[in-house]
Amino acid sequence: MDLLAKPQIICHVEKVLDYTIHDVKWIPSSAKFVTLGGKSNGSGVIEIYELHSEGVEKVGEFGKKEHFKCGSFDASSLRNRHLATGDFCGRLQVWDLEDNLIPVYKSTKHKGIINAIDGVAGTSIGCGAPEIVTGSKDGTVMVWDVRQKDDPVATFRAATDSSARDCWSVVFGNSYNSEERVVAAGYDNGDIKMYDLRSMKVLWSKCVKNGVVSLQFDRKDIQMNKLVATTLESKIVCFDVRTQHPTRGFAQLSEKAHDSTVWQVKHLPQNREIFMTTGGAGSMCLWKYIYPDKRVDKDGDGIPVGVIGELQLIQNSTLSGQPITSFDWCKDKLGLAVCSSFDQTVRVLITTKLNLI
Repeated sequence: MDLLAKPQIICHVEKVLDYTIHDVKWIPSSAKFVTLGGKSNGSGVIEIYELHSEGVEKVGEFGKKEHFKCGSFDASSLRNRHLATGDFCGRLQVWDLEDNLIPVYKSTKHKGIINAIDGVAGTSIGCGAPEIVTGSKDGTVMVWDVRQKDDPVATFRAATDSSARDCWSVVFGNSYNSEERVVAAGYDNGDIKMYDLRSMKVLWSKCVKNGVVSLQFDRKDIQMNKLVATTLESKIVCFDVRTQHPTRGFAQLSEKAHDSTVWQVKHLPQNREIFMTTGGAGSMCLWKYIYPDKRVDKDGDGIPVGVIGELQLIQNSTLSGQPITSFDWCKDKLGLAVCSSFDQTVRVLITTKLNLI
């Protein structure tokens, strides 16, 4: 690809904050985003920023007792746009950002920090109940229906407390109708487990040897297509999850990038073959997945087996001297994104020419 024709990752605005930022999320159908984190005194803070022609302006904030670790809008309708959060005390809370004195939903079932959260079906029609999934340091993965108070609708945990591993990432997938849905979870020992919520069983498991920091399906509301995992030790693993072989599992490929922990993977909402990864050295890499000539072959016994494609590095850029630990694409504007890093800086990014690749 010609150098001038490549997409460019441009830092449009950056703002230094006075607290540690753990997560950033665009508010759906708006020019606003939220930052979630905590201050040095241990208290948690959520701030709301609006993007305008002169930069970003803070338009709201509220604080609570404990650091906020992660958040998601994906279980809420566009009318409500409620923010689901997990904190350092293991609390799941759902907030109305316009009336944030008391959460509209709350649970304290986790016994450790909630490391990861995801939502599904909030804006999808005919794709099942609005649900939230949380993964915690206590080793459990819990699925919540916001219409059912107090208890999770599903819980996945290790057989014994001594074998429980710290869950670092969770994500929904395969939610293409009202019956099917899976949760993929990544753990600190490199395990990836895929849970089928219809049969309440482990559909597939794989160990990628390094702790799984981030997971994402290319789309939640289609039949499973691709799953990308990022890990410690610079590794990105891409699985073709359309065809599962009874012994070989899913076809996969791995790439090394960033020369450090790969903190995040986020697929472009407007093109599922493109995704961004962020690294521990303040770097960002833009990737494109290229499908093989045929996605399914047969083994010696005539059983279908998946065929993996390849990853093409489209662009990379270094924005910070510290790890970029959170990243979110804007679903409403192609190429617009927001990220945060350990230097307590939030950055609004523009990635150009994405419509040409």
